[in-house]
Amino acid sequence: MTGSDRTAAPYDFNDDTDWFTPVGGTAVGVADPHPSFPAGALSISPADVLEVLGPDADELLATANVDVDELIRLINAETTIMPLLLFLPSEEEEQRDPQVLVEAVSSWKRRFVKGAIAAVLVSISGGGVTAMAMDKSVAVDIDGATSTVHSYEGTVGEVLAEEGIVVGEHDALSPSLNAPISDGGKITLDRGRLLKMSVDGQAREDWVRSVTVDEAAKQLGVPTEGAWMSAPAGQDVPLKGMNLEVKTRKNIKLFDGANAPRELQTTAVTVDELLKNENIQLGAEDAVANGTEVKLATGAEVYISRTGVTVINVNEPVAPPVEKTNDPNMNAGQQTVTDPGVPGEQVSTYRVTVKNGKEISREKIGGKVTKEPKPKKITVGTKPLPDGEVWDRLAKCEAGGNWAINTGNGYYGGLQFSASTWASNGGTQYAALPHQATREQQIATATRLRDRAGGTYAAWPGCRAKLGLP
Repeated sequence: MTGSDRTAAPYDFNDDTDWFTPVGGTAVGVADPHPSFPAGALSISPADVLEVLGPDADELLATANVDVDELIRLINAETTIMPLLLFLPSEEEEQRDPQVLVEAVSSWKRRFVKGAIAAVLVSISGGGVTAMAMDKSVAVDIDGATSTVHSYEGTVGEVLAEEGIVVGEHDALSPSLNAPISDGGKITLDRGRLLKMSVDGQAREDWVRSVTVDEAAKQLGVPTEGAWMSAPAGQDVPLKGMNLEVKTRKNIKLFDGANAPRELQTTAVTVDELLKNENIQLGAEDAVANGTEVKLATGAEVYISRTGVTVINVNEPVAPPVEKTNDPNMNAGQQTVTDPGVPGEQVSTYRVTVKNGKEISREKIGGKVTKEPKPKKITVGTKPLPDGEVWDRLAKCEAGGNWAINTGNGYYGGLQFSASTWASNGGTQYAALPHQATREQQIATATRLRDRAGGTYAAWPGCRAKLGLP
């Protein structure tokens, strides 16, 4: 051969003087093969022929009435135009991976051998029946869209590679790449799609096939009945993948202040979102148990504590003031109402705090009298009583008039002396304890106690006030 014949001369795989020139590359001579080429890389072997003919090799050779060796001889005898090697890797690619050149040449050789075999079979089979048997009609279904391709290739992977179809890591392929394919066969490829989901605020990523949004969510175990989704349920998940937000339906119970509890179905993720969805407003003093950022789940109970402060006006009576007049002709301790008087009226202003429907505090912050009261008039007696009568009345009040009483409470007799007071006022000259002394002896001791107090009955404060004693 000469340099001018490099890309158009007949090619004999078994002629060691031949060579080829890739487009834009450097001539590679078979006599001086590239160091990366395996032995016999540019020659046709029986294995090459059987690989091209596939599982029907014996039947095809029998139909053409030729064996493998004869077919190789006929191929080498034919004047065959060698196709150009268009995709020879660069030196940099070869340095990174020495096998890349071997793979490129092997692929180029496989395509050339198939064309050469088909050409020979056409010439010897009378009308090309045997060669036509090598041409397979294959249905390729990608994500539900089916097309028909014709190929001499023998496996699923080869057919797809010939069509420029690449199978991704997350794709589903049937049959497998290495499975043989025959005429009328079908290849199904379901592309994987990356679905980035947020389910009730929890992020996750999963790969799905060619399905709708609703089917993808169910495939991943996400409950969709009654759920809110950021995309229509019937929308197809695109090949490039998508982001999807899902808020599942939850059954909860709401306790809102003094209102009756409510059972709700909601897709809200948090209490705050629930309140917004239900248009529930919170006052300045209101509060939600555990806060509004708590996440909701089926069975959750939400408690809202309502605290309201209001200002109210109340009409109230005004008690009449008391006017007392002393009457020296009436015994001390006696009094008579001479005029009951008339209550007045006022408007009182209160600040009222109510929590969950119940008043918890009331503070008076003002008032105005609208009707003045009429005073109540009382006449009070100031005439001194005989001592005996006063002490009997006091004993009646203190001990029911029983001068010998001892109830065990630490106080004794009609005037309820303690043992220490009895002794300090000279009572022990009559008896060890007051209830053991006579009425007169108890009165004598009580008189000394009264006189020491300035003539007042201060030692008996309760009955003193009740009886109106000084």
